Amino acid sequence: MENSKKTIVDCRQLYVAYQDALALENVTFTIRADEFWGILGPNGSGKTTLLRAMLGLVQPLSGSITIFGVAPQNLGARRTKIGYVSQYNTIDFNFPIKVKDAVMLGRSYKLGIGKRPKKPDWQAVMQALELVEMADFAERQIGRLSGGQRQRVLIARALALEPELLLLDEPTAALDVATSEGFFTWLHQMHSQMKITLILVTHDVAAVSQYVSVVACLNRRLVTHGRPQEVLGQETLEDMYGCESMFFRHGEVPHMVVPSPAGSRNKK
Repeated sequence: MENSKKTIVDCRQLYVAYQDALALENVTFTIRADEFWGILGPNGSGKTTLLRAMLGLVQPLSGSITIFGVAPQNLGARRTKIGYVSQYNTIDFNFPIKVKDAVMLGRSYKLGIGKRPKKPDWQAVMQALELVEMADFAERQIGRLSGGQRQRVLIARALALEPELLLLDEPTAALDVATSEGFFTWLHQMHSQMKITLILVTHDVAAVSQYVSVVACLNRRLVTHGRPQEVLGQETLEDMYGCESMFFRHGEVPHMVVPSPAGSRNKK
């Protein structure tokens, strides 16, 4: 049964403030092992703040959040079980460094300060590159990669820790539409091959509705969460984005869903 899977993230009545404003309000959910979650919401809805709370970078005003059964600040060495790719690149792609060396930077927490990588570390790096289908580029200078390839290297760097939980914050923000669609397809395939829990923050409603197993709709509070086909409808989108929201629904025939003047709810 689904509920028998190990709990990875447990959030209970979570309130978080960011820059003196309430960013998250009464958020409750549970993420279990191997699930692929997509977190949707407009700018300023608290999506990145939620990831930061999972990482222990911001503290709750009230309520609780646990990762692997403990508060994030108490993870200690278990922090290496979490891989994280931020919204903004943390690699200088103009720096003359090879792909494999950039990915090795992801194991720095496990290596410790001043320690040189050993054979198991390089094996983990190459395994991570194989998972993101970039092993053939291991010796290439990172500045010679395309945008989509760079995103895969950033994910490989997170996977080099051999995590159980992977957090991706807007991984396609700098990619064009065509590249983004291919990236989401690849991400879905990668998740299917791995025993890992994946949390994706994105604005791409269509991609989330097609690929993730659970979607969480966030606008400071948790509007709803569940299977995409069950919770992604016009009413939910209006709660998140306003009454003029629209989105493309994938299926046998992709189509756009828009509110009709008569069908839209009046909001004051």
